[in-house]
Amino acid sequence: MELIRGISGIRGIVGKSLTEPVIIKHIQAFSEIQSAGDILLARDSRTHGESFIHTAAETLSKCGRNVIVYGIIPTPTAQFLIEKNDMAGGIVITASHNPLEWNGLKFIDRDGCFLDGNKNIKLFEIADSDPTAKYNTGSVQSIENGYLPHITHTRGLSVIDTKAIEKRNFSIVVDAVNGAASEALPAMLKALGCTVHLLHCNPDGQFPREAEPLPQNLTILANTVIANNADVGFATDPDGDRLAIIDEKGNPLGEEYTLTLCIDGFLKSTKSTEPIVTNLSSSLAIDRIAEKHGSSVIRTAVGEINVVNKMKDCNALLGGEGNGGVILSESHYGRDSLVGASLILNRMAQDKNPISKIYQSMPQYVMLKDKIKLTNINVTNAMEKIKLQFSNAQHNTMDGLKIIWENSWMHCRKSNTEPIMRIYAEAPTRLEVKMLIDKVKSIL
Repeated sequence: MELIRGISGIRGIVGKSLTEPVIIKHIQAFSEIQSAGDILLARDSRTHGESFIHTAAETLSKCGRNVIVYGIIPTPTAQFLIEKNDMAGGIVITASHNPLEWNGLKFIDRDGCFLDGNKNIKLFEIADSDPTAKYNTGSVQSIENGYLPHITHTRGLSVIDTKAIEKRNFSIVVDAVNGAASEALPAMLKALGCTVHLLHCNPDGQFPREAEPLPQNLTILANTVIANNADVGFATDPDGDRLAIIDEKGNPLGEEYTLTLCIDGFLKSTKSTEPIVTNLSSSLAIDRIAEKHGSSVIRTAVGEINVVNKMKDCNALLGGEGNGGVILSESHYGRDSLVGASLILNRMAQDKNPISKIYQSMPQYVMLKDKIKLTNINVTNAMEKIKLQFSNAQHNTMDGLKIIWENSWMHCRKSNTEPIMRIYAEAPTRLEVKMLIDKVKSIL
């Protein structure tokens, strides 16, 4: 398995494509392209991350950098801290939703956003040139409980009605997959006056379920919500930038509806008509909710930095990705499970109905997410074949191929993080969606 490099940084299988020399040369390259200033280091809870963060701190120190080591904190917390503390940038050691044998590096610029495409290319070019080791000595400082400023700031956001949330004293079960949000998300919810029940919130790097917070992986969370008579269940991925929801009946709402519900509550309270920004693979429900509130939707290629750049271009206040990633510009430009959870509670506090009823009031679509390995598949040829089969529809080639009808769509694209092609489709019924995906798979 080769090292995967792209707009999400680098990822590989530890000891195979991701080794200490690979990490060192990419960190040296990152230091070289960043302007002067401190560098933040953080990681998710994977056990190999502990040795990698020591290697990273030593490497950056030899490059003459002052290093601030925050240890295990959510990726969005790292993004928030870099911008608010005017650091030169940061590196989070994480493979996000990939399985446990993977790890990687996410590179964050001084504005708290991930490196853009051009800067990533430059970083990879320098890394491939085997940069010479530096032997200047910078300082290394460690910070405990570094997520606390993030919680304080989120609690004070103008779009969060803290008093209304506190008044409801919501009961919540949190499943952080023993990852980076294991301490930060429960602390955020307690700061909003919630009663919190912990599930898989020991950041020991042993994932008790599949890493992605998909419905099929959240059975234990669903049962725990019912057992505790909780109002809602929240689940994150290992680095804490994505949020999924279980209703009070134990039903998974699907991560696509995290952003949809946040948008509905946000537009309901702010009356904003600024556009919502999301990617090509996110639900049509977002468009319908925006239309209801007199707003509109702008679509981008998949990838957080693509959504963020478009949000900045059009002064959007809210955006994100349908994988459970919510981006609120007032907080910082990054997908954030703490912000997402706060916005969900804000929407729940606007309504006397439980979260199940609020969800049922949303436009209802069925989305299926499939994938195939790229072994022996020529992606360019495959896309042309698919185009020919669906010549009666609108085609968008901004990112792979999206085929669009009035009330349904299908998106085929090469993954940024795995050696696969993703095939997503959405329609009003499961039968319609399955037919679309089956047809594409038969072509491939």
